[in-house]
Amino acid sequence: MTPEQRLLQELADTWHSTIPLSAFMQICPRRYDGIQFEVSAPLEPNINLHHTMFAGSIYTLMTLTGWGMLWLKQREAGVEGSIVLADASVRYLAPVTGAPLAKVSWSGDDMTPLTRGRRIKVTLLVELWCEGELCASFEGRYVSLPH
Repeated sequence: MTPEQRLLQELADTWHSTIPLSAFMQICPRRYDGIQFEVSAPLEPNINLHHTMFAGSIYTLMTLTGWGMLWLKQREAGVEGSIVLADASVRYLAPVTGAPLAKVSWSGDDMTPLTRGRRIKVTLLVELWCEGELCASFEGRYVSLPH
């Protein structure tokens, strides 16, 4: 297992042990290259009466994708903080009819204030794709509070 795979497994374990909904939804971190992070979840446990992905599941998947990106960047920087979603907005653009893939790119924010006992604020844009179509966009403002 590569260091990247170990980090993604640690993130999945963290989500599933501390946010039970993430385990039920079968949310899975897929790929991380230091700049872009991708997360998936199967459609089946997240389906609604229209046989598309439930809006609450879309929101949760996108929220955790942004949260996970900040968590990964903290790990890379060797700093710790309690991450919370302070504000968010989502646009549902098209029905999710297959396996969704949430994608986020790092905004380039500096993590060093956490090492000095100060909080950081990061705004992340998450996109949800399905079968090559952009189905939802999410903007989340996350705050990480120093331990």
